[in-house]
Amino acid sequence: MTTDKTPPDPSEPVESAEPPAQTREAPETAEAAEVAEVSASSLAWARRRGSVSRFWRQYRTHRAGLIGLAGLAVIALIALTSPLFIGGDVQSVTDAPGTALESPSGEFPLGTDQFGRSLLGLLIWGARISLVVGLLAAALSVAIGTLVGIVAGHFGGWFATVVMRITDWFLVMPALVLAIVLATVMSRSIWTVILAIGVTSWPTTARLVRAQTIAVESRPYIERARALGGGHTHIMTRHVLPNVMPLVLAQTTLGISTAILTEATLAFLGLGDPSVVSWGGMLQDAREAGAVSSGHWWYLAPPGIAIALVALAFTLCGRAIEAVLNPKLGVSR
Repeated sequence: MTTDKTPPDPSEPVESAEPPAQTREAPETAEAAEVAEVSASSLAWARRRGSVSRFWRQYRTHRAGLIGLAGLAVIALIALTSPLFIGGDVQSVTDAPGTALESPSGEFPLGTDQFGRSLLGLLIWGARISLVVGLLAAALSVAIGTLVGIVAGHFGGWFATVVMRITDWFLVMPALVLAIVLATVMSRSIWTVILAIGVTSWPTTARLVRAQTIAVESRPYIERARALGGGHTHIMTRHVLPNVMPLVLAQTTLGISTAILTEATLAFLGLGDPSVVSWGGMLQDAREAGAVSSGHWWYLAPPGIAIALVALAFTLCGRAIEAVLNPKLGVSR
């Protein structure tokens, strides 16, 4: 008995019982990488949500911070919705609904200005400009200070020495005087006021951020990042910046109140934009109308009280944020 050992025909395809190992593993590898990426993203978002939740739980324990936040929410809501119930003609001098310097009444709850315009309408309309100027000026100031502080703290050496000496020069110079100089030599507009406030009030933030940067870069994981090939940009943006952001956030909140007060001062001195209504501009108009000497208190009191309340609300929020992010401060609740 013989066995048939005829060799297979080379022209016929040979069917494999299993697919090649490389073809079989490629989809599995891609799927595993995709699952890992989704898991990492979900974990990162979960950690962020947890951080926000912890922050809010701790913030709620500060009664003063909650009062300030509630006040800011009300003022911001009124400012945002003001175009819905107050027309843009509230600034019109020729179509003023009342007579000059009327005392408070049922028709005009806060009285009228020197042109017969409703002071209540001007107060609500001016909140938009004052808040926008305060927010943008504080954001610009903190952005400049954060950039200068991180760069000086990261590189150190003679570069940091030169940068900090420039910072010290800006720090010892009165910020209001520098803002007045800038607002005087530049065109009178809202953007000039924002720029004047922003470029003169950054030194405090720069020094705080630099100190925090030096503390962060002394930690072991920064050395590991450098050993793994992390460059200057990677270390500053991925490691240092996230660690100084709590300080930056608190400084921004505190800086808004200072920016609003500075804007009111510049407008009171006649260096603001005369084409827009702001709380500081209302005080300037009251001074020009002689409200101080003539006893027209309703012309001076509303914008002054509004400025004080907004500055107080931002300060309360800023102190609460500082206490939450840095419990060592021991800020009272």
